[in-house]
Amino acid sequence: MRRRQLAALGVGFGMPCVARAQDAWPSRPIRLVIPFAAGGPIDTVGRLIGERLRDRLGQPFIIENRTGAGGSIGLRGVVQSPPDGYTFVLTSSSLAILPAIYANLGFDPRTDLAPVSLVAEIATTIVVRADHRFASLQALVEEARAKPGTVTYGTSGIGSSNHLSGAMLAATARIDIVHVPYRGAAQAMNALYSRDIDLVFASTVETLSHAREGRARILAVTTARPIPALPDVPTATEAVPGYIAPNWFAIAAPKGLPAPILDRLSAELAALRTDPDFRSRFERLGAEPQMSAPGVLAARLAEDVPTWQRVAATAGIRPE
Repeated sequence: MRRRQLAALGVGFGMPCVARAQDAWPSRPIRLVIPFAAGGPIDTVGRLIGERLRDRLGQPFIIENRTGAGGSIGLRGVVQSPPDGYTFVLTSSSLAILPAIYANLGFDPRTDLAPVSLVAEIATTIVVRADHRFASLQALVEEARAKPGTVTYGTSGIGSSNHLSGAMLAATARIDIVHVPYRGAAQAMNALYSRDIDLVFASTVETLSHAREGRARILAVTTARPIPALPDVPTATEAVPGYIAPNWFAIAAPKGLPAPILDRLSAELAALRTDPDFRSRFERLGAEPQMSAPGVLAARLAEDVPTWQRVAATAGIRPE
C-alpha cells in the first residue's frame, strides 16, 4: 500500500515537472536540420527564419545541413530524434516527392513526422540563356513536339522537385524532352551558359539574380498565378493548360511533439507572416510567406503525394 501511495505521489509531482519543462521551452539551442546543401535556396530561407526565431524565442537556431538521397537522410535523422522541441526540419516539397520515388524509404512523411507549418510557396522557373532561340514556353513546346528527344533540360538531380516539374511538363504537354541531372542548380546554370543544355528548371531563389543581370531569360513560372517578384513573366499553364508544379518549403518535427511547444512555435511563425521586413526579404527571393497552421501542411502532403506518384510512375523515375 505504501509503495502505491508513493507511486501516485511520483506521478502527481512528475506531471507538473513535464508541464513546467514545456512551459519553459526553449531553454537551450534548437537544431534546425536542412536536408540539402548549404548555400541553396532552402538554406537561405532557413537561415532567415532561424535568425528571426532566435530573436523571438531567445535561443539560437543551429542550422545543420544533412544531405543525401534526395533529402531522405536528413529527414530520417529527424524522424528518429526525440520529440522534445529541440529538433526540427526545414525541407521542401521533396517531402511529398520522396514517397513517390523511393519504394523503401523507411518512413512515411505523412505519419512519421509532426507537421508544424507550411512556410512558403516558391515558384519553380523555366529558364533559358538570354540569347536562346526560345522566346517563349510555347515556342519550346512546339519545337519539342516537332523534334522529339532534342530539347534538353537541366536540374539539381534525379528525383528532385525540379526534375519532377520537368517530367510533369513533358507529361502534360505530351512532349519528349531529355533530362540532364547535375549536382545542384549552380552546376545546371553553368551548363546552360556553356550551351550544354537548352533550359533549366530551378527555383526563383536560384534564378532571379541571373535574370536581373540579363544573362538568363525566365520563360515561365510553374505557379497557378504570376508572382510579385516577376509580374511580367507568364505562368506555364498559359502555354500548357493544366500544368502547375507545386513547390513549397515547410517545417516539421519528430512525431509526438508536445502540443504546447507546437502551439508556441506555430504562433511565432504566424507572427513573422505579418512582419513587413520579413515579407519583403521573402518576396525578393520570389517566395510567398505562408506560416500556416499545422493542418494546412498535413492537407498539402495528402494532396501532393498522389500527384507526384502519378508523375514518377508515368516518367519511370527511380533514384540512382
